[in-house]
Amino acid sequence: MNTENSTMATDSVNRGYRPSLPIYHPNGRGTGSAVKMELHPAHDDIDGSIMVTFANQIAPDDAKSDAPGDGYRRFARFDWQNRITIKLDFSDLCRILQVFRGECESIEDGKGLIHSSPGFLTKIQLRHIQEPKHGFMFEVYKNATDKSGRDACARILFSPAEAYGLAMSFEASIGIICFGIPKVIPHDVSSYRSKMRAMRNGTAAVA
Repeated sequence: MNTENSTMATDSVNRGYRPSLPIYHPNGRGTGSAVKMELHPAHDDIDGSIMVTFANQIAPDDAKSDAPGDGYRRFARFDWQNRITIKLDFSDLCRILQVFRGECESIEDGKGLIHSSPGFLTKIQLRHIQEPKHGFMFEVYKNATDKSGRDACARILFSPAEAYGLAMSFEASIGIICFGIPKVIPHDVSSYRSKMRAMRNGTAAVA
């Protein structure tokens, strides 16, 4: 086998794999938000998922910089310290895609997705809305079920163009979430072809 070519091909795949996507929606009122979506491929007996982390924008009065100039220049900052993270599995993503693709107006007719974890009950909503702006409202409500936790919520409005891009990205991720990242076939594929030929013939491959 040409191990040098095989290693180069594998390195190329690793360099091309970008597992996270951030989307920032700040505003002048300090009521914006941001999300980071991270793809976790399936591997071994573990199913893949997309982890979505929400962070609310920090109010403008708390985000003044000390940059020189005519007064303070305000930079949008987000409260990642108090972030909310949810895990979207295969079933969740299929329901989200139905909304993004226009097959329904909301997840489960407004019922949303319910995730239960130790100490918390989380509700995830995605709705197609027309007012006050046309887009897709993505919301998460995290409610504490014991006294040690605290309630939290966050939301972000995706434009129709962003929803289109996310739908395409989610669809492309389904295979990786279900089956993982495909392995690179070595440059010398004689052994691979032998195994495939034996499988088609219904016989065991010769070692």
